[in-house]
Amino acid sequence: MEETVDHDVLRPAPGRESPDVAPTHSDPGRSCSDSDRSVLLDRRFGRDGITVVRHEVTARLDAILPGDRLPGFVLAINEVITNAVLHAGGQGRIVLWTTGAVVCCTVTDSGPGIPEQFRGPPAAAPEAFEVGGRGIWLAYQLCDEVTMATGPIGTTIGLCLNLPRGDTMSGLVNHGVAAG
Repeated sequence: MEETVDHDVLRPAPGRESPDVAPTHSDPGRSCSDSDRSVLLDRRFGRDGITVVRHEVTARLDAILPGDRLPGFVLAINEVITNAVLHAGGQGRIVLWTTGAVVCCTVTDSGPGIPEQFRGPPAAAPEAFEVGGRGIWLAYQLCDEVTMATGPIGTTIGLCLNLPRGDTMSGLVNHGVAAG
């Protein structure tokens, strides 16, 4: 049996292109290499761990993300881990990291893959009583980049936010590191 995997390219969420944030990658098709990133969280989770993971993510990002971006990113992550539990075998793995210019999260599961109608950015919000699609829709609304690789042996969803540039007026960049 031939495996098919749908790899969506990195897509900025609508309205997220902004001059006040640093670009996430010089090549949008490239993921951050291990040498570029600082891992903040890497753990497996199940149904009973969703709340714990949400609190761990919030604690690790509290000092990194500006106040108004933190709740939205945590909500997007919560939606994706909840989808993994509800629709993809009841468990998954989350990896949260930063590069200094971007904060990213990948959630991986071993479920049957995402149905075609829920792949990619939805054109509009799902109807109030429509079943499915709201978590993916929220992720695209709340994140600067969303990636998706899905197939019959599992799914990996990537969520990224650009971090604000440092305050160049005071000589500070990247959260208090002096410009050199």
